[in-house]
Amino acid sequence: METILTINGLDKRYGKIHAVNNVSFEIKKGNVYGILGPNGSGKSTTLGIVLNVVNKTGGTYSWFGGSVETHEALKKVGAIIERPNFYPYMSAYDNLKLVCKIKGAPYSKINEKLELVGLLERKDSKFRTFSLGMKQRLAIASALLNDPEILILDEPTNGLDPQGIRQIRDIIKYIASLGTTILLASHLLDEVEKVCSHVVVLRKGVILYTGTVHGMINSDGFIELESNDNAKLRSLLQGHAAIDKIEEQDGRLTVYLSQPLEAHELNHYLATNGLFLSHLVKRKNSLEEQFLQLTSNQPEN
Repeated sequence: METILTINGLDKRYGKIHAVNNVSFEIKKGNVYGILGPNGSGKSTTLGIVLNVVNKTGGTYSWFGGSVETHEALKKVGAIIERPNFYPYMSAYDNLKLVCKIKGAPYSKINEKLELVGLLERKDSKFRTFSLGMKQRLAIASALLNDPEILILDEPTNGLDPQGIRQIRDIIKYIASLGTTILLASHLLDEVEKVCSHVVVLRKGVILYTGTVHGMINSDGFIELESNDNAKLRSLLQGHAAIDKIEEQDGRLTVYLSQPLEAHELNHYLATNGLFLSHLVKRKNSLEEQFLQLTSNQPEN
């Protein structure tokens, strides 16, 4: 699979602040990547560096396997890293005509991209009459005028109402279905889980996880258990090699696994040792639970 972007040991310092700390990951063609982390985690700084608008302190990055210089490579990149900046008294169509002139894209692309983001019927409306969600959709249309190989979005649903969020998510999914690679930064777990195929988790500039969203969610999970003798149950569980941690609340034990263990295997193990369960449910961690587990395990700087 073709590599769109390679980042190796990227570093950025602002005085004593280590905004990006030894960050490395790859973006492969045809996937939707999310850089996930709370505000101040280094997401926007990382995007700014690879888009050549922020100077790096150390490390390297290369576009398209290093076959072209960054300046040339960025002609194949569409990006929205700040709030849309269009002329308020010009129509959507005329604003995009200006972008076409800058990018060297044909005017024939304007209607095509406006239709893609659901704004074709409003092409003659002045930008100042647009809602925040419509402005964001126009910005996406603008970023797509040169048919980029990758679309980069920084917090694309920030400040939008639920309907606006849904529209942006649907547009991102549709663009991805057409074969465009997407890299988006977000602090919203729900956004990443619903839109992205791959995720990079950042906290204070450090990568905590990189891989598929499914791989992050599809951990060994946890099992909820109850019996009429929880003291014996806890004792038996502590002797099982696959069990990492046991918590008890309201008479129910929650067992966290260190390796794969099926519910029927645990049930058989307990029954063999003379203990029968009144409740057994195996669950998978949600992305939120995995994210909180990752970030809570990291010491403060």
